[in-house]
Order: sequence, then structure tokens, then C-alpha cells
Amino acid sequence: MKLTVFGATGGIGQEIVKQALNAGHEVTAVVRDPARFTVTGERLEVFRADLKDAEALRPAVADRDAVLSGLGARKRADAGIATEVTRPVLRAMEAEGVRRLLVVSAGPVGLEPADTPLLDRAMRAVISMILKDVYADLTAMEAELAGSATDWTSVRPPRLLDKPLTGSYRTAVGSFPRAGRTIARADVAHAMLAMIDDPATVKQGVGVAY
Repeated sequence: MKLTVFGATGGIGQEIVKQALNAGHEVTAVVRDPARFTVTGERLEVFRADLKDAEALRPAVADRDAVLSGLGARKRADAGIATEVTRPVLRAMEAEGVRRLLVVSAGPVGLEPADTPLLDRAMRAVISMILKDVYADLTAMEAELAGSATDWTSVRPPRLLDKPLTGSYRTAVGSFPRAGRTIARADVAHAMLAMIDDPATVKQGVGVAY
């Protein structure tokens, strides 16, 4: 497949690029600063662009089978960035007629399962309070997805870890895995690549966790 990856210099974005190349896909990595991007490969194109300019992004998404994005805030100071950069990506995709889009959101954005343990409910409430601006941004981003013409999937992980790929994790379409507390960035990337051809995940939020 021909894939475009936004946020390719981030932890999840780099993993998407590496794993996609290892699987034999052609990858366009969209970055603001190529100096920060160290991944190499024969089927890799590095595309420098202003992420807020939809017209500038059109060549990066044209004729692609899917677009994957690791963009988004992970701390309060960056709140607002997920929605701000997702809008131009959506406009560029719609202009080029590219439909499949997978993005990274966060577990607390989705509905809490009815059987969530009490401790997990308490942890979720505290984290949601501390990072309320970040989650408000991700909620707004998901609203942009829902109003778009794309076949989107919002992947919602819990606390992210910098650990090796395991390929062993749980997913829950429209919900969140019970007592799922952590997952490696590498496994989030793995899940996103696996969902590209999964029709059950289209226009859905998907919880992913160990």
C-alpha cells in the first residue's frame, strides 16, 4: 500500500513508518523539520510541509491508500494542536479524494465501559481533570473527523510506554478494554496499521491497551 504518515518524528509516528516499511509498504513521512527525522528506507519519501496549510499538504496525500496520523498534544501546554493540524489534513484529503484516515486520540475521550473497576474509574477521573484541556482538544478533533467525508478511525490508547513491540494487546471498537492501563507506542502503531483494512473500525473510536 501507499501510506502517508503525519507526526512522523513522534514516538508513534516513527513506529508507524518503521513498521510500514518493514511490511513492504511505500511511505511518505510528512515532517516540519527533516533534521529531526532519522528513519531511512528505499520505499520512504520525506515530505517537508507546513502542517497548517491544506494546499501544501495535498501532494503528500494524493493517490494514497491511507493516511495515518500520530499528531496531537500529550501535555497541557500543547492543548489545541490536535484539532488545529487535523483540519488541514482533512481538507487536503477531501480535495484529493483520499478516504482512509487513522489518528491517535486517547482512552479517556471515549465512553467508559460499564464494568470498569472502581480503581480505574478513579484514575481516569483524576487524569481527565489534570489533562482536561488536552482531552477537550482530542474531543474536538474527533468531532472534526465525524463531520468529514473520510473513512476515519480514532485509536484511543491509555498511558503510553517506550517499550518494544509485542503485537499482543486488546482492542475494543466503540469502547475500551477493561482495566487497560498502558500500551507501548510501538503496539499502538502496530494496531493502527492492522486496522487500515478492517471495515469494523471505520468511523469508530477504538480503544487499545494491554
